[in-house]
Amino acid sequence: MANAANTANTAFTTATLAQAFDTAQAEFRQAPPLVQCLTNVVVPQITANVLLAAGASPAMVDTPEEAADFAAIASGVLINTGSPTAAQYSAMREAVRGATANGTPWVLDPVACGGPAARTDFARDIVSHRPAAVRGNASEIIALSGIAAGGRGVDSTDEVSAALDAARELANRTGAVVAVSGPRDLIVSADRVTWLRSGDPMMQLVIGTGCSLGSLCAVYLSTSLDPHDAVLAAHAHVGAAGSIAAEKSTGPGSFSVAWLDALHALRSPHTGGGSPLADLVEVEEAGA
Repeated sequence: MANAANTANTAFTTATLAQAFDTAQAEFRQAPPLVQCLTNVVVPQITANVLLAAGASPAMVDTPEEAADFAAIASGVLINTGSPTAAQYSAMREAVRGATANGTPWVLDPVACGGPAARTDFARDIVSHRPAAVRGNASEIIALSGIAAGGRGVDSTDEVSAALDAARELANRTGAVVAVSGPRDLIVSADRVTWLRSGDPMMQLVIGTGCSLGSLCAVYLSTSLDPHDAVLAAHAHVGAAGSIAAEKSTGPGSFSVAWLDALHALRSPHTGGGSPLADLVEVEEAGA
């Protein structure tokens, strides 16, 4: 489950991203990743459907008694703090323990960090255990870093660009790839900063797009891709599907279904080779 580093990324382009995406899809077809999700009560079914559509196998194993053992055999683990209980806090710690001991990449989605004190303290403590990636909105990432307080519940009150310093601090301190979601996604690691433009505003009107993105980060981190490229590919997959769904839907209800279909369609081999991903996203590599 370890990730192999790619060659230098100084010339990373949208075409390079599409190639990384295709590499991951080939690996998914050969061996679907098994992803353990400890997530909030609103989105388990949506998250499971997204994982299936993307070529992975979901497992919502979130009890303290089983979490560590399952994390040891999973391909990746998602820790989402959207609706934590005392039992789930315990299960999350156990899952991180099991993942860390066995080299399983795990992703922290610090939902509403900077809001309730208990979850903020939990997120700031658990991130010290070195996740493979952290994914959140700008306010959550800023709060997680300790630079400022945070947003309004799950909503960001900060622009993505305002979280760049916080993302850099977290990446340098924890070794994680830090992703900040917004109109343009920001992906930061210790030696790279990448901007990704993708998706559609309709994605903000349905539940689960952000939470399931965290699970897809875990999926892509289980591949041979460089971790930065893996997180970038996960965001591109979600965003490209959003663009396709927006063209085929008339409102949030039809969009939700079309988005799930598009996630699946994008990973299918296409006539002429390659996926249409490069036509649906824009990448800007900004250096370190």
